[in-house]
Amino acid sequence: MAGTPEPSGVEPSGVDLARVALRAAKEQARKRGEQVREKREARRHGLRSGARADGRDPVPLGAALNRLITERGWEAPAAVGGVMGRWPQIVGPDIAAHCVPKSYVEAEAVLTVQCDSTAWATQLRLLARQLVARLNHELGHGTVRVIKVLGPDAPVRGYGRLRAPGSKGPGDTWG
Repeated sequence: MAGTPEPSGVEPSGVDLARVALRAAKEQARKRGEQVREKREARRHGLRSGARADGRDPVPLGAALNRLITERGWEAPAAVGGVMGRWPQIVGPDIAAHCVPKSYVEAEAVLTVQCDSTAWATQLRLLARQLVARLNHELGHGTVRVIKVLGPDAPVRGYGRLRAPGSKGPGDTWG
């Protein structure tokens, strides 16, 4: 009944006029409060950008990559890929000079390493247990269970005067 005359036909005056004005002011304040509440809700749900951080703000590349790796479940492959790049720091310069990681099979937790001589392949087989422990310390427990050691990758020679029958060439001493 805001602004309408009383049913008796008398115009409101004095206290009645103040009550009508108060009701109208309260109604406007309520509408303004709803608008403010809607704006706050919109900010909370990302419809508007504000001074505070939200999911749409720029992030450093490293943080974005870490979040992507975590969301996709790529922690183990990424960690093993890091080992491939940090191989000299993990195993030491002597071993890294003669042995190179070739592949990793995540399902079986097998790291394949190739050595440039049969002597280094034998040495790496003897150190395999310690290397597995060191790699699992770096990558997380159970990431590498077995290190498969390959001998030198030399071409098979099937010709020549001094070839013994059944010989495989320079890699023949690898067993």
